[in-house]
Amino acid sequence: MGHPSFFSSFRYAVSGIITALKQERNLRFHLCAAVYVLLFSLFYSFGPVEYAILLLAISGVMSMELVNSALERTVENPEPARWRTAGVVKDMAAGAVLVFSIGAAACGLLLFGQPTVLLNIVKWFWGRPFMILLLAASLVLSWMFVFCPKKLFRRRKKP
Repeated sequence: MGHPSFFSSFRYAVSGIITALKQERNLRFHLCAAVYVLLFSLFYSFGPVEYAILLLAISGVMSMELVNSALERTVENPEPARWRTAGVVKDMAAGAVLVFSIGAAACGLLLFGQPTVLLNIVKWFWGRPFMILLLAASLVLSWMFVFCPKKLFRRRKKP
């Protein structure tokens, strides 16, 4: 068996991402957070550098979450002699996600922490009740996507 083709490698990677989205609640949470971050960024006059920082932070957190999930599965059912080591590996991988997430949140605070823009966002929504309803509906759908994905994407059986 040889090496997979260049394009097959992409197919395997996409398959891994899809599997993780189906099975990993934290990755679904990070995806929803990323969507809201990018939507609210439209209220700011960000240039290419700010968007580069946002995209690096988002992709970094999601990448760390994928690596954490992969490591958790790798050490899921260790031999009894390896329980302690497996636990430490899982804790360290989770710690890596936490460290990167804190750094991403700090970047977000620096980029989005402009009181005048935040007030303008509130005023914008206040003047558009339909958009408030749309935002609320999207939050409910995001909650369902993160915490109840099987209910949201349940396939109906054909009669």
